[in-house]
Amino acid sequence: MIRPRGPHTMKMLAEYLEKAITFERMAAEEKDAKLKADLEKQAIAYRNLAAERAKHLKLPVPPTRRNPRAA
Repeated sequence: MIRPRGPHTMKMLAEYLEKAITFERMAAEEKDAKLKADLEKQAIAYRNLAAERAKHLKLPVPPTRRNPRAA
């Protein structure tokens, strides 16, 4: 079954990436090592969701990890 690509589909992909960036920024500022690790894991999970969505839509796969210096 082919699903149409529409604004909602692209929005979902963008939202996954926005969430990943949010968690990466929180992790970068976090002092507590356990919480920092948990935030980084959450960011990775959102990036993986974005990658899966992009593959499903036959779109270029976004980077799996953001450049930490670009924050």
